[in-house]
Amino acid sequence: MGYQRRTGSCSRRLFCFPNSAFTNPPLAVTRSGIEPTTTWQEPPHRVEPVAKEPPPKENPMAKKLLEDNLSKQLASLMPRITEDVELIYSLDERDASADLKQLLEDIAALSDKVTTREDADAHERKPSFTIARKGTDIAVTFAGIPMGHEFSSLVLALLQVGGNPVKEDEELLDAVKGLDGEYEFVTYMSLSCQNCPTVVQALNAMSVVNPRIKHTAVEGSLFQDEVNDKGVQAVPTVFLNGEEFVSGRTDIADFVHKLDTGAAARDAKKLNEKGEFDVLVVGQGPAGAAAAIYVARKGMNVGLVGERFGGQVLDTMSIENFISLKYTEGPKLAAALEDHVNDYEIDVMKAQAATGFTPASEQGGVHTVHFGDDATLKARQVVIATGANWRLMNVPGESEYRNKGVTFCPHCDGPLFKGKDIAVIGGGNSGVEAAIDLAGIVKHVTVLEFGENCRADDVLMDKLNSLDNVDVITSAATTEIVGDGKSVTGLKYTDRTTDEEKSLELSGVFVQIGLLPNTKWLEGSGIETSGPGEIVVDDHNATNIPGVFAAGDCTAIPFKQIVVAQGAGANAGLSAWEYSVTGGKK
Repeated sequence: MGYQRRTGSCSRRLFCFPNSAFTNPPLAVTRSGIEPTTTWQEPPHRVEPVAKEPPPKENPMAKKLLEDNLSKQLASLMPRITEDVELIYSLDERDASADLKQLLEDIAALSDKVTTREDADAHERKPSFTIARKGTDIAVTFAGIPMGHEFSSLVLALLQVGGNPVKEDEELLDAVKGLDGEYEFVTYMSLSCQNCPTVVQALNAMSVVNPRIKHTAVEGSLFQDEVNDKGVQAVPTVFLNGEEFVSGRTDIADFVHKLDTGAAARDAKKLNEKGEFDVLVVGQGPAGAAAAIYVARKGMNVGLVGERFGGQVLDTMSIENFISLKYTEGPKLAAALEDHVNDYEIDVMKAQAATGFTPASEQGGVHTVHFGDDATLKARQVVIATGANWRLMNVPGESEYRNKGVTFCPHCDGPLFKGKDIAVIGGGNSGVEAAIDLAGIVKHVTVLEFGENCRADDVLMDKLNSLDNVDVITSAATTEIVGDGKSVTGLKYTDRTTDEEKSLELSGVFVQIGLLPNTKWLEGSGIETSGPGEIVVDDHNATNIPGVFAAGDCTAIPFKQIVVAQGAGANAGLSAWEYSVTGGKK
């Protein structure tokens, strides 16, 4: 969302990949841990750190990654380390090894609780380092240099291994502690991926809570041969005990659900035991958060349930038209939404996907939302704000090669296709912006547009046309994704002007053809939807079913923007409150 850029590409920042790897935003302490912030916020009860004397001598060949301002911010967090921590590193002859050594020495200089030690045999991958709590099995490992988006992962791991408590629901942490067996996780990530830190930080925290869980985060750009051998063509991708386990944004609750066979039954029991809500908001994106807050401010009993807090905003890299914020990023805005929601008495239920809806049998009755086979939540009023998701081409090979060359996030996955030929499907703003971003990394980009002309803004088309390694093919209908069984090797398309079948040899396909509403779970419920499945609402965001409202990208509003969704969510929340007061009478 925001600036109509919900593809993960960089809005109005046409060259975001090459120089972004070592760009680190200031840090702030939040309820969820360490978060980037545009303005440094001093943590409460700041204690001035005592620096080691003398400071380490800098390697003249190494880059100084920990700039003075960032070093000062990190120093203010060091008093939170209460246990002795050792940074154990293994190096090779690459420049990155010298950079890593300098970074670790600079970090260690900020606290007497932190020391460094080189051990050539400690890691097979080089450069790598482990953050270990001395005298224990508690440790996390990074292969590469966790800067960029991953710098917050480094800081959080340092604090958690150093004794700072993992900030998560106690019941969820107990489930992590109770996991039986030995788990060896490896996460392949890129420094420009905004979804990767969620996965890296989740597994790092799990390994601190349960030492039987081991985790290594691998920076793909420094270990390209390994990435290619594993067939990794999307990040984050997680391997468990040598086998591919999961790909995409995954948090602690998601991992527990996948590892603990009894978790789903326990969650269903918890949902079924909840009482009836005045208002239940389904969906935790901007529209859902706004609706929940406005209802809670009226003193009503409100529940907020969804698959992931922030929704599609989490997949957005750059937001430049959220009024009052000149620039922010999706994960940061999502964290702010959650933080705001937590200021109210709202029952937040995460990692729950609605699977069905049964409307009340009579006006003023109780509506039922279904989750899986056995769980339900009930409410007098319901606000549906389940957003939208990537629109698929629905051609042969697309699903077979998803995350094996077919992908949707240029900012996350672009670095994996460095030096390769790729295609972008779609000539709208999102597609053209993706092509511009990718052109700075890959060997060649081909944009395929179904229509006679690309639909992107003129300023974007001017930039696209200035690039030497980009071709645009219009009137092109993609008909098949071709692969060798392991990864994409090309695609086929029809020239709509001549009906001629043509093909392209390439390694990746980035699909940028718009969105579809997440409303399939409403089929058979009687809620009126449009042709694409968007929910039809009136000016009060009311559906055709009394007591049921809807807001955001799942509705038939013409503009899919964050600020529009939030306004609609507020409208739906106020309308639900009004309905409870008047009984639907106007």
